[in-house]
Amino acid sequence: MEYKDYYRTLDVPRDASQEDIRRSYRRLARRYHPDVSKEPDAEARFKEVQEAYEVLKDPEKRAAYDQLGRAGAGGAGFQRPEDWGRGFEFHGRAGGDEGFSEFFSELFGAQSPFARARAARGFDARGSDHHARIEISLDQAFHGGSQEIELRHPEVTTDERVELKARTLKVTIPAGVVDGQVIRLAGQGEPGVGRGARGDLYLQVGIRAHPLYTLEGRDVTLTLPVAPWEAALGATVSVPTLGGAVELRIPAGARAGQRLRLRGRGLPGSPPGDQYVVLKVLLPPADTPRAREIYDLMRREMAFNPRAGFGQ
Repeated sequence: MEYKDYYRTLDVPRDASQEDIRRSYRRLARRYHPDVSKEPDAEARFKEVQEAYEVLKDPEKRAAYDQLGRAGAGGAGFQRPEDWGRGFEFHGRAGGDEGFSEFFSELFGAQSPFARARAARGFDARGSDHHARIEISLDQAFHGGSQEIELRHPEVTTDERVELKARTLKVTIPAGVVDGQVIRLAGQGEPGVGRGARGDLYLQVGIRAHPLYTLEGRDVTLTLPVAPWEAALGATVSVPTLGGAVELRIPAGARAGQRLRLRGRGLPGSPPGDQYVVLKVLLPPADTPRAREIYDLMRREMAFNPRAGFGQ
C-alpha cells in the first residue's frame, strides 16, 4: 500500500493553519474540477485533492494522521500500524471510504476506529460519545484493578492550528476482560449543548502479547517443556498459571504436541476460561561421554524406529 502525503497533495506545509488548508483546497479544487479543467489527469487529481482535504480539514483525523509522521513516505510498503488509534481520543464521526484510496480506507474507512456514528445535534443536545483504544497486560486482564490512562485529543487553537491535549483518567479494569471488549465511562465524553448531558467515553481494550501464554477468548495456552522420561513414564510437574503455579499430572506415554487441560485456569468469567498445556519434549544433549553411552544403549536396546511406515 502506498503512503499518501496529504500535505504535499494540498501544497501546504505540515504546520499550515486550518484557513491555509481551506484556501489551498478551494484553489486546487477549481483547478482540477473535471467540469472545467482541461488537464488530462484532472479527475484523478481532483479525487486526490478531495481525499487530502477530507483528512486535513478535520482536526481529529489530521492529528491522528500526523502521528504517522513520514513513515513509508514515497514507497509502496506502508502498512497501518497495529496500534493505530491506541490512546487517541476521538468523537467517532461517520466516515466511509468515499471511493478514496486504500491508504485512506485503512486509516479512516469503515474498519477504522474513526468510522462510528456521531449523534445528531440540536439546540439542547447530548454531547457526542468519545472513543479510544487502550492496551493492558494479560495479568491485568486476569486480576482486574484500577489503572491510570492518558488520552490525547486534538483541539483547534485560536490561530486555527491543531494541538494535541492530554488528559489522565483512572479506569477500573474488570477481572476477566477479554481482548476487544469495550468499557463505558459514563459522562466522560463531549460536553452537551444547552441542557444536554455529556456524552460517554468508550474504551476498547487490547491485551498485549505475553511471553508465556497465548490468548483466545478467555482460554490461555502454554507450551510446557518436558523431558523424554517424563513423557514416557508419566510425571507430576509444576506448571505456571495466571493465578499461580499448580501441579499437573502428565500421563505415561504422552506425546509431543499433546494438549492437556487445566479447567477454569484461564481468564475469569461465567464460565471462566481454561488453560491448555501443550507438551514439548526436549532431548538432553549428548555432550559428555556418559551421555553418549546412554544414547548408544538406547539405540541398541530399544526397538524404536521413528520413521516406521514413513513414506510407505
